[in-house]
Amino acid sequence: MKFRSSLFLLPLAVLALKNSAKAQSVIIPIETANNALVLEANNNHDVNTVYFGPKLADSKEYNHIAPAVGKDNDYTGQMASVYTPAGSRNLLEPAIAVTHADGNQSLDLKYVSHKVDKVSDDVSLLTLVLKDNVYNTEVTLYYKSYFKDDVIEQWSTIRNGEKGTLVLNKFASANLYLKAGSFYLTQYHGDWAKEMRPETSQLTHGIKTLDSKLGTRADLFQPPVFMVSMDKPATEDEGTVMYGSIEWSGNYRTDLELDPENNLRVISGINNYASAYQLKAGESFTTPPFLSVLSRNGKGDASRKLQHWARNYKLLDGNGNRLTLLNNWESTYFDFDETKLAALLKDTKKLGVDMFLLDDGWFGNKYPRNGDHSGLGDWQETKTKLPNGIASLVKGATDNGVKFGIWVEPEMVNPKSELYEKHPDWVIKQPKRDEYYFRNQLVLDLANPAVQDFVFGILDGLFTKNPDLAYIKWDCNAVIYNAYSAYLKKDQSQFYVDYMRGLYKVLSRIRAKYPKVPMMLCSGGGGRVDYNALQYFTEFWPSDNTDPLERVFIQWEYSYFYPAISSSNHVTDWSKLPVKYRVDVASMGKLGFDIVISKLPENDLKFVQDAVKNFNGFKDIVWHGDQYRLLDPRENPVASVAYVNEAKTSAVMFNYLVNYRYDEGSKAPIRLKGLDPAKQYKIKETNLYPGTKSGINENQIYSGDFLMKIGINPHVNSGRSSVVLMIEAV
Repeated sequence: MKFRSSLFLLPLAVLALKNSAKAQSVIIPIETANNALVLEANNNHDVNTVYFGPKLADSKEYNHIAPAVGKDNDYTGQMASVYTPAGSRNLLEPAIAVTHADGNQSLDLKYVSHKVDKVSDDVSLLTLVLKDNVYNTEVTLYYKSYFKDDVIEQWSTIRNGEKGTLVLNKFASANLYLKAGSFYLTQYHGDWAKEMRPETSQLTHGIKTLDSKLGTRADLFQPPVFMVSMDKPATEDEGTVMYGSIEWSGNYRTDLELDPENNLRVISGINNYASAYQLKAGESFTTPPFLSVLSRNGKGDASRKLQHWARNYKLLDGNGNRLTLLNNWESTYFDFDETKLAALLKDTKKLGVDMFLLDDGWFGNKYPRNGDHSGLGDWQETKTKLPNGIASLVKGATDNGVKFGIWVEPEMVNPKSELYEKHPDWVIKQPKRDEYYFRNQLVLDLANPAVQDFVFGILDGLFTKNPDLAYIKWDCNAVIYNAYSAYLKKDQSQFYVDYMRGLYKVLSRIRAKYPKVPMMLCSGGGGRVDYNALQYFTEFWPSDNTDPLERVFIQWEYSYFYPAISSSNHVTDWSKLPVKYRVDVASMGKLGFDIVISKLPENDLKFVQDAVKNFNGFKDIVWHGDQYRLLDPRENPVASVAYVNEAKTSAVMFNYLVNYRYDEGSKAPIRLKGLDPAKQYKIKETNLYPGTKSGINENQIYSGDFLMKIGINPHVNSGRSSVVLMIEAV
């Protein structure tokens, strides 16, 4: 598809307003396949948002929007600003607030120029330069638009052209302006094992702030993703909705302000809490991107656009393959040795998955890692457990025809460790206060380049010694208490930003040297899930809660923002639900196992072995197809989700009983979505437990039209609590 944006009709040379009272306004449209974000540099050189909505057929008519809509009763001229400054005539929440070298705290940003670069047929980049006419402070706004998926990324670069230091007191990435009759916010909250719990409410006047101040594991209580529905709460297939999220793994802040004119201002970026940032003369500060996607066809359409965008542009190897695995954590915890692991390697081959993953507990000698109180930071193999080292395990995996992966938590340290004893200055802690622990550990200071080198060396050393190492599970279990960097000394207000930048530097170095090794992003569950981090990882760990009933809800909510290929789902013994239910739920993503294979009853073992083979047959549809949510578990006794391949020739439909009250189940046909109405389809049940028969007539042929208008009843009930159907075009 050719990018037909009117942006590319503009000359790529810089366009500037003349410094004249008679200067004409400049209209700057940012078009995607279905939408347009229209900015205007007016004759006062202020740049405002005049429109964000359906794209017009004739791009020249964007010039008529402002006169047609008329002006609000905004006597400041700043309510719709594309990047609202503090301290001048603005009366609302700013996107940027500074203190100049002379102590002045005002800023008034005026249009200088803009240009558009065509990155590819699908991607364009608008660069918009603003500048204060009194102080030599310059802000460049970037709008990267992805035409096919209706996604826009925004970020800013702030440059200090003054002779002294400029203090950034607030420095947002994006400043959106939405018009509608009313606005409804869907946000998320949680804690360990309670991730992604949604709440929807109407936005009223004032400011609603979504934020995190945890330093690491920033998503623990509140992830950065959110939805804003306009005029009414959007449903799966109806309503106007915008998804938004900052792409940042540390402290973030999103302000949603309903202004006096009943329009919504969305300002999002790094949290400025305890983070005033000092820019010396000539220095620049670039913020992380903020992403948004706008749909007029409900939440499902928005999520499919975002998932497609993520697979193509953000998630590492988003269109590639993934490894199924067996993990030892819940079968051994810290209690293992080479003999136990050798048996688990054989179980990995027996199960039929691709890889064995060795979890926590393999390191430390002076302070062996036999629990979570010691050893963290001392990344040598524990000689009493692994006298022949990791290399022998990698070889043992290869001899068994499987791959080998390993767990690390390189950002952390136990006080009871050699690392802590040797480098107390590498640890984040207040010098005059008692240490306070999260999971009996502290965080290393990644603002320090020496610590960055150490953390990189952990991974580099593992790969150098073990070239066949196939997978890394990167964990991060602690938040930051008593924030203080011995390295930064007096510049403590820069700590939270510099820590996260240090982490990204390490990850960039790892990916430069090991670009293709799969890595799982884990943070005590879903404590760190965002698209800045996911540029370096192939998948994330949604939650330590692996109860399959809970996971139906958790994975459902994550799927609005992240594709199935990025979700690591393990079968464990957290639940008393049948192994079939557990495997079926875990198959809606990247399948893994964390159970004792040798203790499975015969029929359970046969089922999981067959289920792995079945998964390998349909995983491409789940990973690379379009997802359609059919029945919401919060509103129905049955949850139903389908994935459809691009050609609409194959689909897989997952159905689960989520209400176990008497006689609950699927009482009526469930209508599918995303099929070709003109195609003919046959339906077959897969992942049948040994000795059971399907409740589906596999000889019947249905049109796609019938399946989408009438549907199919999977016959879910207490005796068939999980049903997986394959839909194939005839």
